[in-house]
Amino acid sequence: HEDTKMSRLNDLEAIARNVIDCGYRIHCDLGPGLLESAYEALMAEALRQRGHEVTRQVPITMNYNGVVVDNAFKIDLLVDRQLIIELKSIERLAAVHGKQVLTYLRLMQLPLGILMNFGQATFKDGVRRIANDYYGP
Repeated sequence: HEDTKMSRLNDLEAIARNVIDCGYRIHCDLGPGLLESAYEALMAEALRQRGHEVTRQVPITMNYNGVVVDNAFKIDLLVDRQLIIELKSIERLAAVHGKQVLTYLRLMQLPLGILMNFGQATFKDGVRRIANDYYGP
């Protein structure tokens, strides 16, 4: 069981490295200023070219105390059914953006998400790993 968990975490880390590398390359080549939807399309294609399964604008239904809410939120990109990417194209990230990703991770019971802002001058300043303490069965 521990070996399986470590293997899944290693796979997730490999996915995360690919995501960050793709984002970095796009930011270096194009810089800030495009619409979020443009970066989303470019990221999805770059990750697909690296062999990842990528779904855009994934609608999530949630159930809270018996109340079902269709389309409670949408994930910008879901990579290999296990990593959430939330994209922004704004001047500066706020604390609420990281909290948003953490909420998504908790509701979906996933361990890792990446918040990526293409609007900042340097890519490093606009990328955040968001970890949830969920590791699955």
